[in-house]
Amino acid sequence: MFNLLKTAVLMAAITALFMALGQMIGGRQGMMLALAVAVAMNFFSYWFSDKMVLKMYNARQVDAASAPQFYAMVQDLAQRAQLPMPKVYLIEEDAPNAFATGRNPDHAAVAATTGLLRALSEREVRGVMAHELAHVKHRDILISTVSATMAGAISMLANFAMLFGGRDGNGRSNPIASIAVMILAPLAASLIQMAISRAREFEADRGGAEISGEPQALAAALEKIGRIARGVPLEAAERHPETAQMMIMNPLSAGGLRGLFSTHPSTEERVAKLMAMARGG
Repeated sequence: MFNLLKTAVLMAAITALFMALGQMIGGRQGMMLALAVAVAMNFFSYWFSDKMVLKMYNARQVDAASAPQFYAMVQDLAQRAQLPMPKVYLIEEDAPNAFATGRNPDHAAVAATTGLLRALSEREVRGVMAHELAHVKHRDILISTVSATMAGAISMLANFAMLFGGRDGNGRSNPIASIAVMILAPLAASLIQMAISRAREFEADRGGAEISGEPQALAAALEKIGRIARGVPLEAAERHPETAQMMIMNPLSAGGLRGLFSTHPSTEERVAKLMAMARGG
């Protein structure tokens, strides 16, 4: 119930941003048009955003024949978590990372980069995939996927406002307002994502450690991913930064506002909590 409430709050906040942008672009008519677009986008995001995200990353679905070890690992972890078997995807990227998507546990997918499978030990990969299945079990995946899709749409609409100019209260063109909207609207969307995402990551770490039974392995995986990710960009995430909060580790360059508005807690804090869990703390 709480996750449904968070989803409703997220959709309401995103809709309000759409309406504000629409009013800046086209006054009252623009606001009503933006409301209609937001309603349509919310509906579309609920049913199709998982497919959009997987397509953004050129993810390819695998099965027991095409990726037997990886598929069997996810299958075992899903059974341990008492979850339906999700669809399993691989992403051809050197940067190690993973995410889960879908609207509920019965329509879930987990994806990992080939770089993750190469860089981590089997125990560490198990820890990562258990973390993603914890997101599925906690029903975080709809929130994550909807917020990623809608944040991207807000960024596009903000750029549209910059191109065609904002309006003041009397309907006159206001270039200062359009510049402010272009900057502040994506930041507002990022703040919404950040407010939801950080607590989710801690809970998924805890849940993943319980599913895999090895909090130390997940802690080691996070440390290794963090070290490698600093020098190996995840190209798909750089092209679609609104999806970064879906990943187990922030894949974006840490410079400027991206670092300030990171949707992930620090790796050190996450590792410390997992090691305390391993010690029974």
